Amino acid sequence: MIGILRRRTELGLIVLGAVIIGSAYTLAALGRTSSLPADIGPFLGVVLGLFVAAHIATRKLAPGADGLLLPIAALLNGLGYVMIARLDEAAPKPRGLAAAQAGWTVIGIGTFIVTLLVVRRVRDLQRYRYTFLLLGLLLLMAPLVPGIGREVNGARIWAYLGPLSFQPGEFAKVVLAVFFASYLVEKRELLGMATFPRFRPVLPDPKHLGPVLLAWMFSILIMTAEKDLGSSLLFFALFMLLVWVATERSAYLGVGGVLFAGAAFFTYKTFNHVHDRVQNWLDPWAHKATTGFQVIQSWFAMAWGGVVGTGLGLGEPRRIPVVETDFIFAAIAEEMGLLGAVAVIAAYVLLVGCGLRIAVRAEAPFEKLLAAGLTILIGVQSFIIMAGVTRLLPLTGVTLPFLSYGGSSLVANYVLLALLIRVSHDSAQRAGEVDA
Repeated sequence: MIGILRRRTELGLIVLGAVIIGSAYTLAALGRTSSLPADIGPFLGVVLGLFVAAHIATRKLAPGADGLLLPIAALLNGLGYVMIARLDEAAPKPRGLAAAQAGWTVIGIGTFIVTLLVVRRVRDLQRYRYTFLLLGLLLLMAPLVPGIGREVNGARIWAYLGPLSFQPGEFAKVVLAVFFASYLVEKRELLGMATFPRFRPVLPDPKHLGPVLLAWMFSILIMTAEKDLGSSLLFFALFMLLVWVATERSAYLGVGGVLFAGAAFFTYKTFNHVHDRVQNWLDPWAHKATTGFQVIQSWFAMAWGGVVGTGLGLGEPRRIPVVETDFIFAAIAEEMGLLGAVAVIAAYVLLVGCGLRIAVRAEAPFEKLLAAGLTILIGVQSFIIMAGVTRLLPLTGVTLPFLSYGGSSLVANYVLLALLIRVSHDSAQRAGEVDA
């Protein structure tokens, strides 16, 4: 009965989300052309059809899962598409970003369904921990391979296989979350014992700190070789927070923070790309015509939006370079105002809250850590990019989950969502809330 209620709630929220997305699409068209979009009917049908297909898959394959995860992701995905379509159509030379994002949404939902079909029990992933480690490291190193990796906008995070281009790091984060959760289940007792230093033990024996140092070294490698501060911070935060959750020892957070700060300072002093981003964070006005232009324009956009926004289709977010990826949050704040920006933040808070609730309810240690790790990825990545746009942190260039333009990010996050839903269903099944 509980599973049926959750699925009914999920379907109702998906329909409500489709109405909100359709309304936003209509308002954006009215703002641009003062006329209703001719394709509003087919658009609503496709949006509703895609997410209802994901709902049916969840109903059949994970009926006991949390009923909020999919509707929130669908709402963010739909609003992101509306904003991307509005930005692309307003460009002097449209690049077909809306069509590309629509295609990636179809692939993402297809991948979501396939993940639910393939991963019938989350605990089965635990036995392949070192396979996931190898795959994750290969994905992280792919952009460094000559002929495959390329440097774009100062960071070497892209891989090219023929006509296909993607960011391997987006998929590596999910794969490594599975490995970290599996590894920490096995080693959490050893990592939780304080035996070093002898005069005041706060850490385990140094020989057990190998994974921490390995995570730190790979974070440095990403920062130095790929010049990608955002992904480096995301991976390191994932591992250190999972170690803290597994061992309940806050000393790891302190040691990890010191190690990462040292690596970040070294990178700041060594690489112009990272140095410029930090300088733009400290004083963008000193570089207002060059590297600080993007941040300053985002400030103007958010200020112009005020509390209620200029209205969809009535702002000028195209003034911000690469607005559909790094700065889509600023575009939303301009046209939907402070209220719209807070609504987006609230959606991410709800998403993270659902993930943490799933982690708390999970009884199996691996499932608990995996749910926590996947939730950390969504929360930290969302915080990093929104903090960069608002100048709380230096801009890092990671995407806003489900909202920003980008196929790699969208597909990887739908895989992440499917795994969270599977953990939620397995916990409900074990608690007797749904039939086995």
